[in-house]
Amino acid sequence: MDAARCAVENHAMKRASPALAQGFTNVGHSLDHILTLLYPTIVIVLEKEWGRSYGELIGLMLVGQILFGLAALPAGWLADRWSTLGMMAIYFLGTGTAAIFTGLATTPFHLAVGLAGIGFFAAIYHPVGMAWLVRTSLDRGRALGWNGMFGSIGVALGPLIAGALCQWWSWRVAFILPGSITVLIGFGLLASWRMGMLVEAPAMSISAPPPPPRREMIRAFFLLSVTMTCGAMVYQSFSIMLPKLFGDRLGDTSSLGAFGIGGLVGLVYLCAGAAMPVSGWLADRFQMQRLYLASFVLQAPFLLLAAYLESWPLLIATIIMVFIGTLGGPAENKMLAYYTPGRWQGTGYGAKFVLALGVSASSIPLIAWMYEATGGFYWLFILMSALATIAMIGAAMLPNGEAQAVAPQARAAPAE
Repeated sequence: MDAARCAVENHAMKRASPALAQGFTNVGHSLDHILTLLYPTIVIVLEKEWGRSYGELIGLMLVGQILFGLAALPAGWLADRWSTLGMMAIYFLGTGTAAIFTGLATTPFHLAVGLAGIGFFAAIYHPVGMAWLVRTSLDRGRALGWNGMFGSIGVALGPLIAGALCQWWSWRVAFILPGSITVLIGFGLLASWRMGMLVEAPAMSISAPPPPPRREMIRAFFLLSVTMTCGAMVYQSFSIMLPKLFGDRLGDTSSLGAFGIGGLVGLVYLCAGAAMPVSGWLADRFQMQRLYLASFVLQAPFLLLAAYLESWPLLIATIIMVFIGTLGGPAENKMLAYYTPGRWQGTGYGAKFVLALGVSASSIPLIAWMYEATGGFYWLFILMSALATIAMIGAAMLPNGEAQAVAPQARAAPAE
C-alpha cells in the first residue's frame, strides 16, 4: 500500500513544476508585504481627509499587526497537518478579499476591521510559503535569497503603489486594486493545483545536512527567538514609520505628496532588495552564524546615526542601513530550517513569526506614543539601535553550525 502511494506521489511530482511553485511563492512574498504596508502611506492622506491625528490613525493597525504574528503558528501547523497548497490558496484569496473590504471602509472601526483581516490572512504566507520553498529547492540559500529579494520588492512597492494610487485616484483604490490582483492570483493557484501543475511538497528536505544534536537545536532556537524578535521589532518599526519620517525630515521633498514620499520609501527598499541574491549566495558558501552576526554588528551604529540626520544624508543612511539589515535574512531562515525537523518546518516558521511579528506589533502603539509625545522619531531610533545591539549579542552566542557550510546531502525526513 505504501509503495503504491509513493508511486502515485512520485508520478505527481514529475508532472508538477518546481519553477511554478517557486513563482507562486515569490509573488506571494511580494504581495504579502505590499498589502501589509499600504496603510502607513495611506494614513498620511487620511490625516487630512478624515481630520484625525497621525497617532490615532496609525493605531488602527495594531490588531492587524498582532494577528500578523499570532496567526502564523496555527497557519504553519495546519500546513504541516493538512495542506500547504490549501493554505496558500486561503492566503491569496483571504488577504485580497480583506484588502478590498478595507478599501470600502467608511469609519475608523470599519478600517480597523479590514486591516485586522489583512493581518490575519497575511500571517499565512511566511510559515507556509517559506516551508514550501525550502522543501522544493535544491540550493536553499540561493532560493531564500531570491525569495527575500521578492519580499524586499514588495516592501518597496507597497508605499509606492499606495502613494501613486492615492495621488492619482483615491486611497480606496489603493486597497481595492492590489486586493483584486491578489484574489486573481489565488484563483490561478487553485487552477494550477487542479491541473496537476502544483502538488503538495513532501514532508522532507531535498537538500539538507545531517541534523544537529538536540541540545544544540534547543540552544539555537532559544537564541534565534531573541535575535528574531529584536530584529523584527527594528524592521517593523522602521518600515511603518519611514513614510512619516521622510515627510517630516526631508524638507521640500514632502511637497511631492504621497506619491513622492512613497517613491522615496520604495527606493530605499529596492536598493536593499539588491542585497538579497548576494546574501543568499553568501548563505550557501559561508558560515551562517558569522554572516548573521555581521548584519547586526553593522546595523546598530547606522540606526544610532540616523537619529541625528535630516534631508538627503538621512535618505542615504536609511538605504545603507536597510541594505545591511537584509544581509542576515537568508542566513536566519536557513539556520531555522537547519535546526527544525523537516516535517515540522511549517510549524517552526510559524513559531518564528509569532515571536517576531507578534511581539513587534507593539511597535505600533510605541510609534504612536513617541510621535505624539515628542513630535519626532529620535528616541525610537535610539531604542532600535539598542535592540540591534541585543540581537548582536544573541547572534554571537549561537552555535557555530559548521555542518551548514558543508555541501548539502539529500535527506528525507521520515513522515509521521
